[in-house]
Amino acid sequence: MAFKPANNIQDLQYFGEFGGVNPSISDSSTYTFLSAKTMFDTFEGNADGCYLYSRHSTPSNLYLGQALAAMEGTETANVTASGMGAITPVIMQLCGAGDHVVSSRTIYGGTYAFLKNFAPRFQVTTSFVDITNLEAVEAAITPTTKILYCEAVSNPLLEVADIASLAAIAKKHDLKLVVDNTFSPLSISPAQLGADIVIHSLTKFINGSSDTVGGVICGTEEFINNLRNVNDGACMLLGATMDSLRAASILKNLRTLHIRVKQHSVNAHYLAEKFEADGLKTVYPGLASHPSHNIFKAMMNDTYGFGGMLTIDVGSLEKANALMELMQEKNLGYLAVSLGFYKTLFSAPGSSTSSEIPEEEQKEMGLSDGLIRFSIGLDADIERTYKMMRECMTTLNIL
Repeated sequence: MAFKPANNIQDLQYFGEFGGVNPSISDSSTYTFLSAKTMFDTFEGNADGCYLYSRHSTPSNLYLGQALAAMEGTETANVTASGMGAITPVIMQLCGAGDHVVSSRTIYGGTYAFLKNFAPRFQVTTSFVDITNLEAVEAAITPTTKILYCEAVSNPLLEVADIASLAAIAKKHDLKLVVDNTFSPLSISPAQLGADIVIHSLTKFINGSSDTVGGVICGTEEFINNLRNVNDGACMLLGATMDSLRAASILKNLRTLHIRVKQHSVNAHYLAEKFEADGLKTVYPGLASHPSHNIFKAMMNDTYGFGGMLTIDVGSLEKANALMELMQEKNLGYLAVSLGFYKTLFSAPGSSTSSEIPEEEQKEMGLSDGLIRFSIGLDADIERTYKMMRECMTTLNIL
């Protein structure tokens, strides 16, 4: 039977304190107890349904975590204050001094910087590989490797990870496969394909309104409980806690995610086909020309499409900047980082979201100066949008 992630979200039922259709927000940093013993038991993690302090958990955060676990099909989830607040505790929980990570080389710049520059302070090292080359992935594994890390659809080059094959490699070598699914919520369900842990930056498509920063870690009860442990849990001790008001806001937006993802995908697919037909160097997983088109197609959940992210290469940073500035002037979107907004967002990742990656490594992985990353918006008339974008490109002699 096909996995239907939106149904899993829809099937959750919450009532507010006074019968509201939205759950009540727990706007408290600390909670009272009727007995000292219950407080002790809660500290020890033995008082189910009792709350102690909001860095541990809150009802609002647990509601959102339940919904996101249902979406990914994992046992449970823990929400965090940001995407990086989800990524870094997972790595620190799974790795200690002397351990090793095998990671995709094309990942979010912040994740790359953490693994390359920060984790070595704790004697955790990383080998960066072409995640689409399964032989290279397996060859990079050492006796001290603990994590195989990738993004389902990579930032910014839109490489697609063969999650089922990576899961088989991870299982063979007793590793944890950690997948960042920020670019492809609903479209791909990594845990159903064998991933051990699924991460999202909730800031992006899941929230969808560019007004909130958040993250989530989806996994087993055992792993999430370990992250929350008051003595040695990385989420607990590093302290990247989501605010209850933000959790409630994201939960409301999550309920329309299935509608938004479909429209993002329809619009991005339309533009990608048009841009490619115009002779632009276009990368989009929904195009037959994408090297991993068939892998994405085999993994995807029906109806949600290939996502809202695409790239074009206009040849130089000068042309890329001129085009983005003109498109913003014409109200076709915003020259801004991030993604998943109702308006189209565009940026040159080599000088923005991937600037942490050294220039020589950017070139090696194929990240050129002229690359523009688009997060395609929810435009009602995508044909008009395309015509206006094409006029901008013609004006600047890109077409």
